[in-house]
Amino acid sequence: MRLAPLVLSVAAAAVVGWPLGAAAQEGEQPVLTVYTYESFTPDWGPGPRIEQAFEAQCGCDLRFVGLDDGVAILNRLKLEGERTQADVALGMTAELIPELKATGLFAPSNVDLSPLEIPGGFADETFVPFDYSYLAFVYDSESIPNPPKSLAELVAGDPDQKIAIQDARTSTPGLGLLLWMKSVFGDQAEAKWVELSRRILTVTPGWSESYGLFTKGEVPIVLSYTTSPAYHAIEEGTDRYKAASFSEGHYLQVELAGALRTSRHPELARQFLAFILTPEFQRIIPTGNWSLPAAPTGEALPDAFRALVQPSRPLEIPAADVAAHRAEWTAEWLRGLGR
Repeated sequence: MRLAPLVLSVAAAAVVGWPLGAAAQEGEQPVLTVYTYESFTPDWGPGPRIEQAFEAQCGCDLRFVGLDDGVAILNRLKLEGERTQADVALGMTAELIPELKATGLFAPSNVDLSPLEIPGGFADETFVPFDYSYLAFVYDSESIPNPPKSLAELVAGDPDQKIAIQDARTSTPGLGLLLWMKSVFGDQAEAKWVELSRRILTVTPGWSESYGLFTKGEVPIVLSYTTSPAYHAIEEGTDRYKAASFSEGHYLQVELAGALRTSRHPELARQFLAFILTPEFQRIIPTGNWSLPAAPTGEALPDAFRALVQPSRPLEIPAADVAAHRAEWTAEWLRGLGR
């Protein structure tokens, strides 16, 4: 879903005194500050193109602030509370909705969600989906000629074939894997984490770090998305990197954006949320964020997307159950990995 942030990080901005989200000085354009994950913001990510497209119609200065990953956005907002300088947060996932709402920081979107084309549907008065994909273990076919055909095979596989995953406390794919394991193994999930721990080379804070290890050849298998191989096919002209198809199904992740009720530019924030579902935004998603568009783009997907794993069973755990049990399941994960 993501393959030098575009602007200063939050910490760096504080050092130089950049007033994130501050009201524009007289005669200047208003600044709309969007918290997102770090892989959204680079030149090869969707951020710069979205910035250009939205600024062409908003009369504003759109600034993305890259944080570690999707769960880190929620953690940052909890820490900052009503002091947050964000106008919009973009990059959280649907299973976090109850916890996001519990912060009391988000305003109703007032966006018509009828254009959405999300598997299983989506309805919410606060958050607007901008893309979706399925979690997958992506492997190097030159190193792994016989990939696992199920999550159970991955767990029980050769401990000498190492994998990289992401931290469930800071990363949305990391949290997604925790939920994937729970949806498949239920009460046996902790024991399966113990078994899987033999194969785990590292647990990174976010997706970018672990996928970087994979592309550098330091691990032959990495937790990513069914859509990741499309990047390599289109940008690098290779089918070397593939997603393993699992018989139990693949966990569905829907990525969201929401407007902060503390925004100094609430109308601009709502305008940006509405812009998300336009073809102009959605056309950037497939080859910008390397995921599937949440709404019609007006164009066919590139041919490389037709060759991707097509999960027959989308797996999900209701968001209310995730909110009720996330701390408990995270503790299981930590014990299982010996942390």
